Amino acid sequence: MSFAREAGRAIRSTLVLWVITAIAYPLIMIAFGQIVFPFQANGSLLMNAKGDVVGSALIGQPFTSDRYFNSRPSTTSYSTADPQKDDAGILKTGVSGASNLAPSNPALLDRIKGKSDPDPEKAIEGDLPRLQKVGVKPTADLVYTSGSSLDPHITPDGAVAQIARVAKARSLQPNQLEDLIKQNTDGRFLGIFGEPGVNVLRLNRALDALKPAS
Repeated sequence: MSFAREAGRAIRSTLVLWVITAIAYPLIMIAFGQIVFPFQANGSLLMNAKGDVVGSALIGQPFTSDRYFNSRPSTTSYSTADPQKDDAGILKTGVSGASNLAPSNPALLDRIKGKSDPDPEKAIEGDLPRLQKVGVKPTADLVYTSGSSLDPHITPDGAVAQIARVAKARSLQPNQLEDLIKQNTDGRFLGIFGEPGVNVLRLNRALDALKPAS
């Protein structure tokens, strides 16, 4: 068999495999995702009552107002910093990732407990006193960041701890918020993997639609 024939066969095989793997297969998977799992395939985007996209159910975002359930801390501020004006260095390690600070690291202790300094720019308001100031009993997830710093969930205990603050700010009954937390709690994967978690964005979106009990 000649070299030219072997080379031609190899080229044809390569082209056929390229069409199958680089064009046909991806297009089939895209079509399958759009037909069977359109919500997940398009980023699990959540919308408000006006139809505007407010975020993704898969990626956390900061909530600090007393009128909302607060998210857990993030080393990257949930990647909301402006890369062109990142004076605090929020994004210097990338758009996600843990702080990798040991429990005994002074920087971690300052962030949690706070740090006083005559220079206001060097003073740090810790997460612990901030929560205590508004009457929230601190839980681990409200004080420590997640491994990715983009975790959209807090624990049910972390959500329950904030009920009194949110209820007061919105003139709601605590039992209304308890029901809302239960409705927006994701169970264990397949019933056995992981721990239950409350999706903060889903919860706050439902909170905006909640009316005070008559």
